[in-house]
Parts: sequence; C-alpha cells; structure tokens
Amino acid sequence: MPVEREISVEVCYARADVQAVSTVKIASGASVGEAIRRSGLLERFPEIDLKSNAVGVFGKKAALDRPLADGERVEIYRPLVADPKEVRRKLAAQGRTLGKPKA
Repeated sequence: MPVEREISVEVCYARADVQAVSTVKIASGASVGEAIRRSGLLERFPEIDLKSNAVGVFGKKAALDRPLADGERVEIYRPLVADPKEVRRKLAAQGRTLGKPKA
C-alpha cells in the first residue's frame, strides 16, 4: 500500500483589524475546503461562510474541491465593502481619480 505524502499549505484570512495565517499539514491532493477546515480559521472567525465567501489560491479564485500542492497559499476573501466601479464613477464625477495625484 502506498504511503500518503504530507504537504504543507498556508490558509489566510484578513479583516480590516486583523490578519491570520495558519500553516496546515495535510495529505497530498487534499482540497482547498479541507485545508480551510483544518486551519482552525472557521472557528476563530465565525463570520466566514464558505457558501458565500469566495476563496482562492495565490490570488486566483478556486473551488473548494480544488486539489492543493505543497507550498500553496489558500485565501479566504471577504465581501467587498464598496463596488470599485461605483467608487471610480463617483470620483470621476467629482473630477478626481484613485491613486497618486498627477504632478
């Protein structure tokens, strides 16, 4: 019987007031969802709902059943507070832009 290899992944979540990173050792090929559940972040941050919070791996959206590889970083995303397009529209109407002012 083949020996199951163990991998190490990071699971991250951030709010405006706190950032949390948990390193998890799981079986090779384990899923994003499994890593999140094993991280302890669901218990630490009860506002996380995997049915509504998007998740990703290294900044790219991913499904909860996506298999992970050693060294990957799983990210749990919060809902946006403001729609970025709407913010830009409001600033443009005021004659302003995002970012550094032009010199």
